[in-house]
Amino acid sequence: MSLGGPGDRKQLDASEIGALAHLYRGEVYRSTLWRQRLDTTTNWSVVTLGVALSISFSSPQASPIPLILVGVLIIFFLMLEARRYRYFNVWRARCRWMEKHFFAPMLHDGDLHMEEGWQQTLAEDYWHPRYHVSLAVAVGRRIRRNYFWILLIQSLAYVGKLAVHPSELTSAGQLAERAAIGPLPGEWVLAAGVVYGLTWGAITVASWRNDVARAKSREDRSSMG
Repeated sequence: MSLGGPGDRKQLDASEIGALAHLYRGEVYRSTLWRQRLDTTTNWSVVTLGVALSISFSSPQASPIPLILVGVLIIFFLMLEARRYRYFNVWRARCRWMEKHFFAPMLHDGDLHMEEGWQQTLAEDYWHPRYHVSLAVAVGRRIRRNYFWILLIQSLAYVGKLAVHPSELTSAGQLAERAAIGPLPGEWVLAAGVVYGLTWGAITVASWRNDVARAKSREDRSSMG
């Protein structure tokens, strides 16, 4: 059944209200499920970093390479978590939409604004499902929420390992010598580490600026996503 123009609001009968309530319960369940999956990938990153720390700091002669290799796993978990976040964001946005435009006006005892096009917006989101945020934005948000600290600990641990093992540093040249990996000069390895950190930092800042710009330019402040 057509909902008409953007400003039309269909009057729901008792059976339709009941169906919408069940729909909301289903969306809450899916939102909760995907939220738990986000926690799972974060836990994997923390555990693998902990293993790398244990190996690298087990003795002064232990290699710092595990702290570099764990970065590959952290990137994999971060990308997986960003993909999961994009799904979670869909369910969360739908739940919030129904809470704000259906349940809140029902519970409020005074005049509460209920957007006229809310049913049409929700129907279109079901009819043409899509992600509400890009992958780059999702990656930036996950770094800001969790992975900033994981990446920071990894970087500091690597530099700390080079600084104290097998003995304390006495010169900057010694730092590059310890950072060398096989035929790769230490300067290259350290430069790659700087690029690694700056890349994730740039993505984080770009994501934050994108969120701010979207909030300022959004005509409909309550739009989904």
